[in-house]
Amino acid sequence: MIITLADGRRVPVEMHRVKIVQKINLIPAAERLNALRSVGYNTFLLPSREVFLDMLTDSGTNAMSDNQLAAMMVADDAYAGSESFFKLAKVVKKIFGFEHTLPVHQGRAAEHLLVKVLLKAPQVVLTNYHFPSTRVHVELVGSQILDLVGDEALIPAGSNPFKGNIDMAKLRKAIEAHGPENVAFVRMEATTNLIGGQPFSMQNLREVNKVAKKHGLLLVLDGSLIGENAYFIKQREAGYADRSIQEILIEMMGLVDIFYMSGRKSGGARGGLIATNHKQHFDHLMTWLPVYEGFSTYGGMSTKEIEAMAVGLEEMTQTEVAGSSPEFIQYLVERLQKHGVPVVTPPGGLAGHVDARAFLPHVPPLQYPAEALNAALYLISGARGVERGTMSEDRDRNGNEVTARMELVRLAIPRRAFTIGHIEYVAERVAWLYRHRELIGGLRFVEEPPVMRFFFGRLEPVGGDWGQKVVDAFKADFGDEL
Repeated sequence: MIITLADGRRVPVEMHRVKIVQKINLIPAAERLNALRSVGYNTFLLPSREVFLDMLTDSGTNAMSDNQLAAMMVADDAYAGSESFFKLAKVVKKIFGFEHTLPVHQGRAAEHLLVKVLLKAPQVVLTNYHFPSTRVHVELVGSQILDLVGDEALIPAGSNPFKGNIDMAKLRKAIEAHGPENVAFVRMEATTNLIGGQPFSMQNLREVNKVAKKHGLLLVLDGSLIGENAYFIKQREAGYADRSIQEILIEMMGLVDIFYMSGRKSGGARGGLIATNHKQHFDHLMTWLPVYEGFSTYGGMSTKEIEAMAVGLEEMTQTEVAGSSPEFIQYLVERLQKHGVPVVTPPGGLAGHVDARAFLPHVPPLQYPAEALNAALYLISGARGVERGTMSEDRDRNGNEVTARMELVRLAIPRRAFTIGHIEYVAERVAWLYRHRELIGGLRFVEEPPVMRFFFGRLEPVGGDWGQKVVDAFKADFGDEL
């Protein structure tokens, strides 16, 4: 719920009580600099004990409800035929309308199975926008994934409420250029992670469905943030204000052939699933499930997580749950805008996103401005975001750098995990950094893995130790205190 204060600010009010807390620690700025140097300026490699506010991701970091925790205590640990799985399958049928469910240990496991079963090189996958693990899975079999969002979706600042839409002209052109027989499937991602957590509209999904059916193509939906996408449809699309999240989800799923998701996000538990009403696809996927994941009633998950995910999916259909992160994200974005910080608009799901290219115009694209900004933010706040830019792109098959279309620092806001005080703190620290942005330099790799290098790569500052300069300026203003 959002209320308006006397000064005009719109502030989200938490629709829950805090019953259990976990202590967090803010180490001094000098120690943060040493910690960052020790991991090669890659915040992914920081141990959590050295992180104050962990805004790297919402994957597996959402606060569980009391009902989820209670459900874990009654899990049926049977290897085969677990009652916990049948509870999950019943919930999937109820809220999504799918008859067949396959559990997997997380979203990328679902991608692996789908690519193995549905994709034959050199077929292509057409999508609104790719996710790093999706692209890697597709490329590993010798194929490619084509991004088909509209051009305005790649401009950080904007007013289009559904930047995650597939551009229909681009979709038709891609099908014509490659031939329907050379398109493995059409993929929609809810919400589009790499371009600011932007949703697609129901109308766009209908149009994509119509084109896919015309050409005999499967429509596959990655619904890792499906609750948030449904929330945005309710808030932003004409005709849906009075529809429940549950009703919106049922309508969405009626337009797709196969649905998969990481339960670590909208499901509020560590796991994932694939669901469909097409038995032939279910049977084909089931052939490989025991090979790569596990038996059909646990699929790589603990039964405790299966119980928690069943409850979490039902809770996701509550507006106050589906909207809890988007409302906090909107508040963060509005606070950053007030300070003049360049951000992605409109605010999406998953996180607030800072436009690093506009923030650091003096840092060249191949010196990874988004990771440089992310590292600098950690130095002056202890908050850990994540780079979503050129560092998140791997080199092409010829070893050449691939410059990302957008350079973003993602400040994830997991459901019900932070307070308004935390958001205010981060906004003020980002604003301070923006005023001192000339201190931040670029980075270069000193250890560069060949695949998904943003996870384990190590870097060093370009042009001198600018990290020390940032810390010195910060300490001159704040010392080592808040």
